[in-house]
Amino acid sequence: MITIADVLSPQDIHLGPLLVVAPALTASFGGPRLTAVVSGVAVLALVTISVVRNSVFNANHETQIAGLVIISVFIVVFSWLRERQMAELRQVRSVAEAAQQVVLQPLPERMGPLRVAVAYQAAADHARIGGDLYAAVRTRNGTRLLIGDVRGKGLMAVDDAGLLLSAFRSAAHRELTLAALQDDLEATVCWSLEQPARVGADADESFITTVLVDIPDGEPVVHVVNSGHPPPLRLHAGRVTLLSPHHYSPPMGLCLPHEGEMGPDTFRFEPGDMLLLHTDGATEARDAAGGFYPFTARVAAFADGAAPDRLVARLREDLLAHTGGALGDDAALVAVEREPAAGPGAAPGRTRSVQQGATGCGS
Repeated sequence: MITIADVLSPQDIHLGPLLVVAPALTASFGGPRLTAVVSGVAVLALVTISVVRNSVFNANHETQIAGLVIISVFIVVFSWLRERQMAELRQVRSVAEAAQQVVLQPLPERMGPLRVAVAYQAAADHARIGGDLYAAVRTRNGTRLLIGDVRGKGLMAVDDAGLLLSAFRSAAHRELTLAALQDDLEATVCWSLEQPARVGADADESFITTVLVDIPDGEPVVHVVNSGHPPPLRLHAGRVTLLSPHHYSPPMGLCLPHEGEMGPDTFRFEPGDMLLLHTDGATEARDAAGGFYPFTARVAAFADGAAPDRLVARLREDLLAHTGGALGDDAALVAVEREPAAGPGAAPGRTRSVQQGATGCGS
């Protein structure tokens, strides 16, 4: 179109320089090969204009052609570099997703008499893992779960999360009381902070708030040890109850001395009840006006008859709608329902999880 318009225009009007727009636009969505083809067509079109106007040897047209060739070469090189960087980014992202599967392993959809669902929303753009963590392990007589939030951001927070998750998975199945398991995990975190790589860094400011949960198969109860973390919610007969502890244990990583084991709090957890573990990324999310997300009220509104996977999915969607599509902190939701008819030998499956991403970590 530019070529035709230039040929039909008066001699003192030259539209040929506008041909540079074609390769520039092509580079924004096409690869280097397509950009090179369009660039060649643009140069050929400008030469055609010069021939039709009988100005092939005109200094002005020669300058325009040379300029278009040089600019086209730069555009093609830019397109090639961008495609190369995108390929590297895709490779890095695939590695990050593989790392996520190692650190935040999917939870089974069924664990004994329990149904489990997870939703995770990282705060940083393009990240799929942050400083929030969760895990679940079957024991001989029940199920143990962990949810936590690492203070800090970046790779150090991911490293702390991975360390705690590995320690939990290796120790939770042993015949330890929940309080003894808490002490074992605390000792592991403190040992890590004393290593030379952490001394002098942020070791004095690192800690992890956690909730440890033990759900026996044969008793309608749940045992909870809370280390400075937002308390879980229990959904029973349409009512939502905050399982506030009688006392909080210190967050892991503070390495404070204490005498003896701090026993867990025990709450009713009957068939048909649901337990919702969460991090403060959900309770402290704000809208544009600074208003907090009404987490407990929204749980009550969505929980009526909803399965665990449906509940966490609706909460995640509503949370993002409240904040305008982006969170200021990572948010993790783990819903656990005790089924009346399920047996302890139920076959495990994959978790119905909802994950979206944001690379940066922490809270």
